Amino acid sequence: MRRLGTEGWAGVAMLVVAVAVALPALLGLADPVIPRLVWAVLLMVFVLAVLATEVTGRAGVSRAALLVAVLASWALVLTVPGMGLLHVIVVITAALSVFVVSLPTSVVLAVLNTGVVLLASLGRTGEWSAGLWPEALMLSGFYLLIQVATVFSSAALRREKQMRLELARAHVDLQAAGVLLAESTRTAERLRISRELHDLIGHQLTVLTLNLEAARHLEADAARRHVDRADEVARGLLRDVRATVGQMRARPTDLQRALEDMAGGIPGLAVDIAVDPELDLGEDEQVAFIRLAQEAVTNTIRHSYATRLQIDLACEDGQVTLVARDDGVGAHTSELGNGLQGLRERFEDLGGELTVDGRHGFAVTGRLVST
Repeated sequence: MRRLGTEGWAGVAMLVVAVAVALPALLGLADPVIPRLVWAVLLMVFVLAVLATEVTGRAGVSRAALLVAVLASWALVLTVPGMGLLHVIVVITAALSVFVVSLPTSVVLAVLNTGVVLLASLGRTGEWSAGLWPEALMLSGFYLLIQVATVFSSAALRREKQMRLELARAHVDLQAAGVLLAESTRTAERLRISRELHDLIGHQLTVLTLNLEAARHLEADAARRHVDRADEVARGLLRDVRATVGQMRARPTDLQRALEDMAGGIPGLAVDIAVDPELDLGEDEQVAFIRLAQEAVTNTIRHSYATRLQIDLACEDGQVTLVARDDGVGAHTSELGNGLQGLRERFEDLGGELTVDGRHGFAVTGRLVST
């Protein structure tokens, strides 16, 4: 179950306020101009539309839900013209709109909401009177200022959130680049040392062995035992050097540490990582899985509205598999973005596959044959 963040609790508070200001009409302390049951249904539609706007992660659905919430709020305000506090619900729609539509559109909505408040204020006695205009204009201006302040405050919060997300994504990219650079540096250093050991010490020991082999054919019987012993030691040293070179080439990367460094410290997202400690992957395979984990974390930050991401890397049935699954809104399309499409091609080039599943959260799975 997803946890409510700051914005979620703010939405809950707005709904509580909306229901509170509607209580007089619900309890019979104010009389709507339409049947009370119909008015209560309108209030329920408004509440559900606000919830749909906040919890869905799809732009089209959010815009449709916002439109329903706006129309319902107008109907609620206009059908109980005597309830001044009820006008608060139009402020709620203005604040909510910032997270769904552009800032200019939110400003236009605030102006339209103000017009609705003005109409409700002028029609509260059932007839329009010239004496009502000053008070109605003051009340409408008051609500316009509240809406404008709310809209720009919400816009500032939204920009701050986007900047945090972009910073988190940049953090992931930077950490991934650091991990890959460190791996590349380690690989290059191992190869350099391996070549030096082989080219210098190995060559010298080979020469020593050949000279001792030639000395073995000399007539000096007393020296032959020492020569044989030296030959044995030299050959042993050569075997040790070659074994050391092979171990240096095959030294595995600590993938658990690498992935934790890459995905740690992201605000609002808990990342749990589990890597089989017995895994022994080649450099290309390590890079592929690190890139896949990076893309999974980045997509979760940008698109899923998730609070938790689980990454598991293990060997099963002769295949090394990485599964990354979040608890976000998922996806209803199998079309891959550029990042995942590039990763699919990388995995296929290595003889593996990459699949996605957006039914319960969003999951991406990469598989390579274990070598």
